[in-house]
Amino acid sequence: MVKHINENEFDVEVLKEEGVVVVDFFATWCGPCKMLAPVLEDVQSEMEDVKIVKVDIDQNKMAAQRYGVQNIPTIKIFKNGEEVTTKVGFSPKEVLVETIKEFV
Repeated sequence: MVKHINENEFDVEVLKEEGVVVVDFFATWCGPCKMLAPVLEDVQSEMEDVKIVKVDIDQNKMAAQRYGVQNIPTIKIFKNGEEVTTKVGFSPKEVLVETIKEFV
């Protein structure tokens, strides 16, 4: 299951995590974000060696600013605490999986 985190948990849940962490910066009112949510749940259930977390930009404005999130959904992939890539907008499951596999 995809975990919702806040900016206070970001360092522990993402930056200090070993391996690949996928961060979905989203908003509850965003249509493409709502379309992406079940896709991320599917990806999480299939890729158990990858951690996926969600950050609500309306409740965590500092985290969104810190990572330059200007459009949503924004997916940022971190490996061993380092940001390695960013995807903006809705992506189909196949595209997300291929992107994530580049870093696993």
